[in-house]
Amino acid sequence: MGHKVNPIGLRLGINRNWESRWYPSFDSAAANLGEDYKIRTFLKKELYYAGVANIIIERTAKRLRVTIVAARPGIIIGKKGADIEKLKVSLQKLIGKDISINIKEEKKAMISAQLVAENVATQLERRIAFRRAMKKVMQNAQRSGAKGIKISVAGRLGGAEMARTEWYLEGRVPLHTLRAKIDYGFAEAQTTYGIIGIKVWIFKGEVLTKGIPAEAKEEKTEKRERRPRAPRKAD
Repeated sequence: MGHKVNPIGLRLGINRNWESRWYPSFDSAAANLGEDYKIRTFLKKELYYAGVANIIIERTAKRLRVTIVAARPGIIIGKKGADIEKLKVSLQKLIGKDISINIKEEKKAMISAQLVAENVATQLERRIAFRRAMKKVMQNAQRSGAKGIKISVAGRLGGAEMARTEWYLEGRVPLHTLRAKIDYGFAEAQTTYGIIGIKVWIFKGEVLTKGIPAEAKEEKTEKRERRPRAPRKAD
């Protein structure tokens, strides 16, 4: 048996925050979870080509706020905000509650694990060779500043009769180190031979207790050591 743990779930409360941020009562927990699932499924389907990296749902006593982190926010907003208003109305009909939508731009799309996984899935659906697709996104991620990246694809690769799993690793991806900031993404490619699953792990550096990356702290200490001392005055 494998002992695999989702890297996001493992680091919750350490260097990763929850994507659903609310505190339920005993009666409302199941209903709220169902609503969250409906919202995420609907938004992923409607806004797939906008490159949705993350959907954060926050609830207060009377309000429900949805924050969409996307690589192409202009597609969601539309001309003069027309598309976002339609989206808001559709969500309110789906849930039956007042919803406020906030849009954020994903500035580093090349090192967002979910977007990288979806990129590979899109390429596989266009019948691009899986090794070529994997190596291309890995190179782009490393150019964008990723410390390490691992991609795993599983299924009938290249139309083979028997399903198999292949993976590539570039750089360093420490899955057991809790202070390591690991981004994880999963996507499925609907090919003519069946579904191919894509998993992506991206290592973005180590985060210390106060939220300062380890590399930045090392640089600060080096600069302090290198700083020349002022000459002493003769007595």
